[in-house]
Amino acid sequence: MAVYTDINEIDLAHFLKDYDIGELLSYKGIAEGVENSNYLLHTSTGSYILTLYEKRVNSNDLPFFLGLMRHLAGKGIRCPLPVNQKSGSSIGELAGRPAAIVTFLEGMWMRRPTVQHCFALGEAMARMHVAGEDFPMRRPNALSVEGWRPLWDNSKAGADRVEPGLADETETDLAFFESNWPSHLPSGVIHADLFPDNVFFLGNKLSGLIDFYFACTDLLAYDVAVCLNAWCFEKDHSFNLTKGTALLRGYNSVRPLSADEAASLPILARGSALRFMLTRLYDWLNTPEGSLVVKKDPMEYIRRMRFHRQIKSAEEYGLILEGSKV
Repeated sequence: MAVYTDINEIDLAHFLKDYDIGELLSYKGIAEGVENSNYLLHTSTGSYILTLYEKRVNSNDLPFFLGLMRHLAGKGIRCPLPVNQKSGSSIGELAGRPAAIVTFLEGMWMRRPTVQHCFALGEAMARMHVAGEDFPMRRPNALSVEGWRPLWDNSKAGADRVEPGLADETETDLAFFESNWPSHLPSGVIHADLFPDNVFFLGNKLSGLIDFYFACTDLLAYDVAVCLNAWCFEKDHSFNLTKGTALLRGYNSVRPLSADEAASLPILARGSALRFMLTRLYDWLNTPEGSLVVKKDPMEYIRRMRFHRQIKSAEEYGLILEGSKV
């Protein structure tokens, strides 16, 4: 459920007076996502998404997020476009929360992505990376290696309740990443959360990327690693090599990974699995029963961490190296 803050029609109508988007016809909460409160607005000029930013989003980051969406849209990337108030600001306040309105994208996310969807995702991600090359703002990734230790410190006491031995296993992995994380790879704007529910399709055609509220400046190949974890594992937890090959082929068709990025992909994918395991573990252990936050099982990403430890090269994910006959 992603409506943490309820709004009434009187407050909403007053808020919308600051915008030139026509008369409000209807609105309803959107029960997707976990970070913010989202509403679908229908007005006399069209459909829009209203987002109220909850406590887990730093309001100081909003100019980066909204500015990035505007920049990418201007470069032809299909993503929501922030709607400015009549004053020119893209950020307002509603129900005591920072709030923004963005354009509505047609499409739906794929519960079971196909090989074609994976190729399209890889291609769109690479186009986004290229389009973001001249975006002037920077935002450090608060959930990269430096941010994992604080998450772990707030979770490790309960880790063995999830699975015996998980505390020692995670501590060993975390120490490994803190000493070996790549720092020399190309960096730029990444989405950092391109899970299937943040990518819309109309049939097999990708219609847009949404939810840029984890976007940041980090290693471009890390975004690829996140997507290998999010798109290429099946319900039985096995890695689908055909989907991995399609995703990487789609990405390389626009922005070929360098030799160093390819060599680093196994550690990036393993680290990405740890990052999502840690946030899931924290929520699993610290979210009160009855909360509106949907807790996701950390075991899914514990299994992926273990899978990636066995990977020796990016070819095992499906990366076809130059000169290969495959």
